[in-house]
Amino acid sequence: TYGTNNELGFDYLRDNMKYRLEDCVQRDHYYAIVDEVDSILIDEARTPLIISGPSEESTDKYYRINAIIPKLVRGEEIRGKEPGEKYTTGDYTVDEKHRSVALTEEGMAKVEKLLNRPGIYEGGDWESLTIRHHVEQALKAHVLFQRDRDYLVKDGQVVIVDEFTGRLMPGRRWSDGLHQAIEAKEGVKIERENQTLATITFQNYFRMYEKLAGMTGTAETEAAEFSKIYNLDVVVIPTNRPLIRTEYPDIVYRTEEEKFRNAAKEIAAMHATGRPVLVGTISVEKSEKLSRILKRMGIKHEVLNAKNHAREAMIVAQAGRKGAVTVSTNMAGRGTDILLGGNPEYLAKEKLRSQGKDPETVSRAEWEQVYREMKEITDREHDEVVALGGLHIVGTERHEARRIDNQLRGRAGRQGDPGSSRFYLSLQDDLLRIFGGERMQNLMLRLGMEEDVPIESKLITRRIAAAQKAVEAQHFAARKHLLEYDDVMNKQRKAVYSMRRELLEGKDQRGRILEMVRGILGSLLDIRCPADAKPYSYDLAGLQTDILTQFGVKIVPEELADLERNEIEEIAYEKLVKRYEEKEALIPPEVLRETERMVMLNVIDSQWKDHLLSMDHLKEGIGLRGYGQKDPLVEYKKESFILFQEMMDRIEDETVRILYFLQPAEPARPVRTTPEWPEEEDSGELVAATTPKPLRSASTTLSDFTRNIQRKKQRELDELQYVGSGAEVGQQPVIRGKKVGRNDPCPCGSGKKYKKCCGA
Repeated sequence: TYGTNNELGFDYLRDNMKYRLEDCVQRDHYYAIVDEVDSILIDEARTPLIISGPSEESTDKYYRINAIIPKLVRGEEIRGKEPGEKYTTGDYTVDEKHRSVALTEEGMAKVEKLLNRPGIYEGGDWESLTIRHHVEQALKAHVLFQRDRDYLVKDGQVVIVDEFTGRLMPGRRWSDGLHQAIEAKEGVKIERENQTLATITFQNYFRMYEKLAGMTGTAETEAAEFSKIYNLDVVVIPTNRPLIRTEYPDIVYRTEEEKFRNAAKEIAAMHATGRPVLVGTISVEKSEKLSRILKRMGIKHEVLNAKNHAREAMIVAQAGRKGAVTVSTNMAGRGTDILLGGNPEYLAKEKLRSQGKDPETVSRAEWEQVYREMKEITDREHDEVVALGGLHIVGTERHEARRIDNQLRGRAGRQGDPGSSRFYLSLQDDLLRIFGGERMQNLMLRLGMEEDVPIESKLITRRIAAAQKAVEAQHFAARKHLLEYDDVMNKQRKAVYSMRRELLEGKDQRGRILEMVRGILGSLLDIRCPADAKPYSYDLAGLQTDILTQFGVKIVPEELADLERNEIEEIAYEKLVKRYEEKEALIPPEVLRETERMVMLNVIDSQWKDHLLSMDHLKEGIGLRGYGQKDPLVEYKKESFILFQEMMDRIEDETVRILYFLQPAEPARPVRTTPEWPEEEDSGELVAATTPKPLRSASTTLSDFTRNIQRKKQRELDELQYVGSGAEVGQQPVIRGKKVGRNDPCPCGSGKKYKKCCGA
């Protein structure tokens, strides 16, 4: 089975929301081979797959909170004279290293005043917590997330840009209200926040496979993580042909403007010789900035980014031609094969299209002729480009992960071709500014940086590599942290999904349901008849009410007086089992077994959805336990276990309650089946016989459950009324009325003609 990582993960989640086994599409998890394994198991490991549905929350709050954010002033953290002493200025501070924001005390007071909601940063109520959360998300949306870098606004929608591949991710949304905050910031329509219905991380999805393997050109730097998380060893396979690519040292400038200006000069120099150049940028914004510089210099080039991804195949096909200049985001990095001299197949298709012909429908002879012409051109250009030195790579910024830089470099020097690469950096780049630290800044000052004068030093290159290692270590810690939390959820997910699978496979659930009955009865007895209490102190009246409410079965307290708890339990359990056996006698076994499965599936799905919401809320606030000198992970494990137990109890309670109140359809009221003429024939009246109509078939659809429960409750009320009046519930009275014609409506109330119903 071939598939993308996203679809395989979503198939797994969707299968565990199905109600019929034949609707499931995924087989058991035996063996998986993952292409570009580092991209999927490491880069995307922090992003969970989520299937969600719209919640009922209003979107007004996003607009209200968004309006106050521009009024807040950014501050900074300043160190004091004493060791460890520090204070903050402004309304909020930004930690770009950890991508987080925090309001200062002045900022909190200002937010309360602007929202006219005093005390929201002191109260622990749910509404205050919610407002605080959305203020933080709105602040992140304005400060940490940039248009044309992290997302695009396309057709009135905010579309995420994948930070690793540079591609658009339509349909994907940030969670926890962040996407809505960005929509409010950009002034587009706000979609309602979604409630999680099912979720899993790639880490836990792929760890379900008994055997796991993968391949990529850039795994060696992540060997430790593959070993620790997935228990996979990394083996380096020698290249097919010797690598003759030249990798020049990094060049560092003071400012971003200097960096782009000098990178453009190198591009122009290479272009003048006829060498093809591939330029790597980290965002749509930066690719367009460099493109404007090249236009001013009169250098013809192509731009490949998320905005014009539709032309990707054409741009990549031409990127290896003589004199070609291609400015790209990460889209042209991983897995892109740039052929020196150009791609003859694509060029042949383009030529046929320019002649108004469809490449798919032309004759084989015509296709081969055009292909040969293009092949001659590309072969000639290939030899010329190789003689000039092959494809030259210009990187304009180091990525946080060394692997992404290596992927860009790897576009040159493929299959023994020559090539070269160089990175142009500046002190204003995110990597050096955020992770380089003061030592990097001081080193630059010592080396004496001047405008437009670069520093090319192996020492600098080593410091940059050290900064990248620090980032990778931080991201590894984040992924490991996520996995530790998701492992808790994973055990719960496996328990719930295995229970669902049993139901889908049609296994008989009667034994499990009776176990649930005994468990619920035991819980009721723990409350009303504690094990350490004496029989005279038992609350038998309360037990009667509880059992009637939960099971619809009456017990008589007087019959249980002076009995020990275990005796009461056995008597009550026998009555409950007897009631269920009575139900089995009325409903065909196959219908009841199927109904049991449908009820359990419905209840499990409903309770699991609510449980996921509770777990989300738990995870949001669990980090605060650290201030109380408690390990948040340990606290999360404890509280999530309690939540899981409560969910399982609710599943049992709800399943048993529905099944005990589920009834077959009502028998018809007694009506006449054969006319019985009275003695006085001229009276024009007849007597309807009291022969009851047989039971209709049992209800089998979930839509009937509510009606059946309501009918059962109404019947209980009717019985209570009879009992209260001292009347006996006896045989139905004889109905007297006029003679019923064969084409008249049937008196039983079915709506059918008499001849088609009771007169048949």
